[in-house]
Amino acid sequence: MIAAVGHADLTADTWELVRAELRKSLEGLPQDTTGLVRAGAGLPLLFGRAVREAGRRLVVLLPERSGVFAGVPPRDRAAHRELLALAEGIRMLPFDPLDRDACVSADEQLVSGCGRLLAVWDGSPSSGRDATAHMVAYARARGIPVEVVWPTGAAREPAGTALSLSARAPGR
Repeated sequence: MIAAVGHADLTADTWELVRAELRKSLEGLPQDTTGLVRAGAGLPLLFGRAVREAGRRLVVLLPERSGVFAGVPPRDRAAHRELLALAEGIRMLPFDPLDRDACVSADEQLVSGCGRLLAVWDGSPSSGRDATAHMVAYARARGIPVEVVWPTGAAREPAGTALSLSARAPGR
């Protein structure tokens, strides 16, 4: 399995650059490689689309509470619906999608369950709002190969102005 994590605050042009790089990365993998992603808008949706466009199987991790679907933030509902439509498999994972620490823990479980990680990461350290550096270090500490995806020309939005990729993502 291959998983993807990364920054959520990419510029509109960067989403297109990342999409192209994800497709290239997936094309170079064995055909039976399965993509694994935690449901959400932004990179999870972009990665899910790229996995399916590459003809690969997609498994989506969904939040659960007490054995039932935990729901999603309103801003992510369209992305969740699309990911569910793209998925060939679903795994439930106990975490609260509104709790940053719970999401980081869920991503750690996601990374632990894969054999390779694609990290959309500019090389910056972890911050209170972004745990991508932590996920890269977490994977590397477990011997999971990490491919950093940061195309030439990629950029992040200034703090507080993120353009979250929704169901209307570039390339659609």
